[in-house]
Amino acid sequence: MTKLVGLSGSLRRESYNTALLRAAATMLPADVTLEQYTLHGIPLYDGDVEASEGIPAAVTKLKDAIASADGVLLVTPEYNNSVPGVFKNAIDWLSRPPADVKRVFRDRPVALLGASPGNFGTTLSQTAWLPVLRTLGTRPWFGAKMLVSHAQSVFAADGTLQDPAVREQLRLYLAGFIDSLRA
Repeated sequence: MTKLVGLSGSLRRESYNTALLRAAATMLPADVTLEQYTLHGIPLYDGDVEASEGIPAAVTKLKDAIASADGVLLVTPEYNNSVPGVFKNAIDWLSRPPADVKRVFRDRPVALLGASPGNFGTTLSQTAWLPVLRTLGTRPWFGAKMLVSHAQSVFAADGTLQDPAVREQLRLYLAGFIDSLRA
């Protein structure tokens, strides 16, 4: 059994990125599980809070899930041509304390994907994640790209992925990432 953890980097109730993560969960082989997470419940990082109260329960739960996963899907929006602050904040919490970085991230295969209403998908956001992923010691997967542009026309009002070409692209993307985990 292959275990994936997927994290949507959006707080929006009707997030295209959370919808993309939900769609991914429906396209996996029977021997692959995907635990889906959002950023809800993760507070703003504050070193004083960490020192006085420790790591928040939502962060600990997500850290443990990632540490036990075979691979991670980071489903990223793109804000102002870069990573969303709330998503980076979550990763900052996940890297605390520094001694946990190895357990949670070191050599962990990570695939980046994302959806945006704009013309270029999440190209710049995915690129902006690379120094962070390198610093954490992850193994970013570069076997394919999954950049959903014009997301408003790709997803139905209920959040289902309605575009057959994008569905097929996502299916192939996931198959490639899973194959890389099994190689």
